[in-house]
Amino acid sequence: MLIARPSVPDRWIVLAVVFGFTFVLPTLGTGALYWFGQLDSLLLRERAQRPLPLLLATFSFGLAATILAQQLVFDRLLGQLIVGMVLAVFLTFVISLSWKISAHGVGVGGAAGLIALLYLTSAQPIELLWWLVGTIIIAGAVLTARLELEAHTSAQVWAGLALGVGVVLGMGLGLQLG
Repeated sequence: MLIARPSVPDRWIVLAVVFGFTFVLPTLGTGALYWFGQLDSLLLRERAQRPLPLLLATFSFGLAATILAQQLVFDRLLGQLIVGMVLAVFLTFVISLSWKISAHGVGVGGAAGLIALLYLTSAQPIELLWWLVGTIIIAGAVLTARLELEAHTSAQVWAGLALGVGVVLGMGLGLQLG
C-alpha cells in the first residue's frame, strides 16, 4: 500500500487541522462543559458524563475530515483514517449511552489495527514488525492501566480494543475494495 505524502507546507496544514480538531477543540469543549456545570468531573468516570464530550468529539473529528477533504492535501489512506476515527468515536458515543465502553481501548485498538493492517499489506513487512510489536505493548499497557485504575472492567477494555481494531480493519477492507 503506497502512502502519498503531502508537500511540507501542506503537512503543516494537515497537522494543524488534525491537532486542532481532534485535541484542542474537544479538550476546550469538555472544559467548557465542566465550567458550565454539565459535567461533575473532567475524568468522566461515570457513564452518564460521557455522551456530551463524545458527541462533541464526533462533530469535531467530522469537521477535521471535512476540512481536509476540501483541501485535497492528503491521500486516500489518511482520508479513510479520519473517517474511521469519526466512526469509532461515534460508535463509542452510541455504546456509551447504555454501557461504559473504554474509549482508551478504542483508541489503542485503532492504532494497533492500523499498524497491523499496514504490516499485513506491506511489500516489506519486516520494516513494520517492531512498530507492530511496540504498538501491541503500548495497547497492553494502556488496557492494564485502565484496569488497575478501576476505570473499567475487563469486558469494557476488551470491547473497546475490539471496536478500535474492527473499525480500522473494516475501513481497510473498504479501501481495498473501493
